[in-house]
Amino acid sequence: MSVLKRPWISQKVSSLNKKGTYGLVVHKQANKIEIKKEVERIYGVTVERVNTMHCTGKQKNRYTGKSVQQGRRASYKKALVTLKPGDLIDFYGEV
Repeated sequence: MSVLKRPWISQKVSSLNKKGTYGLVVHKQANKIEIKKEVERIYGVTVERVNTMHCTGKQKNRYTGKSVQQGRRASYKKALVTLKPGDLIDFYGEV
């Protein structure tokens, strides 16, 4: 099981990057200890704190010619990872 799925990039999280906090979308069943170990292993940094949150998928409607089709986006789990001062993660290094 891969614990980390992708980085979470938004305006709010980008402002937290300056303070050493990074956002990640993680596997739904991953716990804080697994997330911490995986971030330290992949990026070679020291993690001080991990905060997690479950995000419910948004309700979506699609209007067709005959009816309205309703659905829902998939739910996911986010993690905010705070690093030791001086450490940083470069998500854009290979771009």
